[in-house]
Amino acid sequence: MNMKRKLRMGMIGGGPGAFIGAVHRTAATMDGLIELVAGAFSSDPNKSKQMGEELQLAPERVYGSFEELVRKEKELPAEQRIDFVSIVTPNHLHFEPAKQALLNGFDVVMDKPMTFDLSEAKELQKIVAQTGRSLCLTHTYSGYPMIKEARYLVNNGTIGNIRKIYVTYPQGWLATFLEGSEQKQAAWRTDPSKSGIAGAMGDIGTHAFNLAEYISGLRVSEVCADINIVVEGRRLDDDGTVLLRFNNGATGVLVASQVLSGEENNLTIKVYGDKGGLEWQHTDPNSLVLKLPDAPIQVLRTGTPYVSDIAKHNTRTPSGHPEGFIEAFANHYRNFALSLLAIQDGNKPDTAWLDYPGVEEGVRGMAFIESVIASGKSEIKWTPFHL
Repeated sequence: MNMKRKLRMGMIGGGPGAFIGAVHRTAATMDGLIELVAGAFSSDPNKSKQMGEELQLAPERVYGSFEELVRKEKELPAEQRIDFVSIVTPNHLHFEPAKQALLNGFDVVMDKPMTFDLSEAKELQKIVAQTGRSLCLTHTYSGYPMIKEARYLVNNGTIGNIRKIYVTYPQGWLATFLEGSEQKQAAWRTDPSKSGIAGAMGDIGTHAFNLAEYISGLRVSEVCADINIVVEGRRLDDDGTVLLRFNNGATGVLVASQVLSGEENNLTIKVYGDKGGLEWQHTDPNSLVLKLPDAPIQVLRTGTPYVSDIAKHNTRTPSGHPEGFIEAFANHYRNFALSLLAIQDGNKPDTAWLDYPGVEEGVRGMAFIESVIASGKSEIKWTPFHL
């Protein structure tokens, strides 16, 4: 593999005060495979320049718009220009930067949900196929080692045929009309012109949905949703419950709420088969609980010798040292980078490296949003999951 240089990254979004931009920058550079060399950090050129100065980037590689970044980076010699862009903007500013990057020869990492609506997602899927470029969608939680272990145990038949999945994502940060205080994160996430047709279901419901499909290997085929706006004056959903039907006949329940006062981010998933069950929760991400009817409850731990090779590949520290949110993010970036480096060398990436969310997960996430919102507005009990 070509390890003579790091992959060069350009960032779109993630300007001053942007929480997720710093997360992406830290995760991308954690393993020494990637370096940030360019950026269009804000639609305000002055803010973009300010961010570039804080990050000590060369001034000529800090741009006032994503269009300028794509155009000028493409004009640079191959040994200087960026290899890929990382897009960390609000939802309505995902599609066009990704499209322009792909069409101009750059690979893409982007935050979820992938686009503003399903039609954009399908168009982006066509562009990825047309260009042959790579796209990574940062569904953070599938990057955790014990989520990888859970998927492995399902695949090898440890808990048998899946019958039931419960996945809940409780938050409390929007329990009041926070957007009224001009808090930046609350403002855009509750604005239909920036977030799309969904609030909580788009922001955190998509994470819960992605995790259910990732671990189980199943696909949702129908939904029955109760979607609510709890806080007065809010324009998008802040609470909801969805009944799920999967393509093997299994059923499930998904709860996503941002108005549960006192809750933080304890995403929890329980998967039950005809031979046993698995349970994982975000407040203790190093642990995976395995429940078998003829054995004591087992707590499997990150970094131990008995876990699968795929879990080990996505673990950096010895057992007992917490692997957290940033590391899960970094696993996606590392696997994406290892795959790109292999492709650049004309080699086929290892299967473990290709285990990151991509454009298919992005399309299914947008289909989930549109199906759930349609179901919530409908008098029909079950709504088919349409792609």
